[in-house]
Amino acid sequence: MRGSVKHKHNRRRPKIHWHGWLVIDKPSGLTSTQVVGRVRFLTCAYKAGHGGTLDPLATGILPVALGEATKTVSFVMEGLKSYQFTIRWGERRDTDDADGKIIARSDVRPTGAEIQAALPLFTGDIMQKPPTYSAVKVGGRRAYDLARAHEKVSLAPRPILIKRLGLVDLVDENHSLFELECGKGGYVRALARDLAMSLGTEGHVSSLRRTRVGPFTLEKAISLAQLEGLDDSAALSERLLPLIEGLAGVPHLPISAEQAARLRNGQAISLLRAPVHDDGVRVEAPAVLCAVFAARPVALVDFRAGQIRPTRVFNYAA
Repeated sequence: MRGSVKHKHNRRRPKIHWHGWLVIDKPSGLTSTQVVGRVRFLTCAYKAGHGGTLDPLATGILPVALGEATKTVSFVMEGLKSYQFTIRWGERRDTDDADGKIIARSDVRPTGAEIQAALPLFTGDIMQKPPTYSAVKVGGRRAYDLARAHEKVSLAPRPILIKRLGLVDLVDENHSLFELECGKGGYVRALARDLAMSLGTEGHVSSLRRTRVGPFTLEKAISLAQLEGLDDSAALSERLLPLIEGLAGVPHLPISAEQAARLRNGQAISLLRAPVHDDGVRVEAPAVLCAVFAARPVALVDFRAGQIRPTRVFNYAA
């Protein structure tokens, strides 16, 4: 990690090869892409990407990968995500959140007991139809682009995992607060829509805050204002999480200096013994492993038939 971040106001700023994760506490009103652009500008990062889209209305955890950490984004996106969200009862909106236009109303307001009774229907492995205004592709085009062009959008239900869904508070007659833990591909807006329909009413998400993405939590987060206030590379280094944190769910394989050199050159390596998980259980092939030398990831490798082959090599010199 080289260079300085004291170039914020220069038109031509040298790019810096940061490698790691910044966990941004996203403010409401910005898209995830806008946040990544802002992070890249403030850090002078050569390369950046995010680990899971948040709607503009939403706040909370947006993991931003810098440099070689962008090669691990898919693993972070596979992790569980946690949310706190509020449903506004009695109104359905075309976007299924507060940003949309009201398209249906209902005078029905569910009781706490009715809500609690309905929650098991939306827990576990379920089928969910994504919102019309979503990034799902239909014929090569994003569903939200079709919806904004007033074209008909037909989205098929998809399997998702809802690990935990709980009612936190009956805020008032029109609002209820929930907590959710779900897997990849789940839409909170769709969950609010469907839960309201099951209770014989209408509803949409009026507020949404993501509190966890895989290994990243709010305790590790930094706001854009805090990021802008960092004056030099030393201060940024203290907030930058190591690349390996994004690979918490991938078994780690310690290797030697000689093996690290071979992997960097794209060569396969035969293993004398099967790798094991942290709990001592043997890793069953085929599997993806993270080859580590001197506490630093060298490459993601494909393990099968007693060999490991590099699939993504981390180039920290770049």
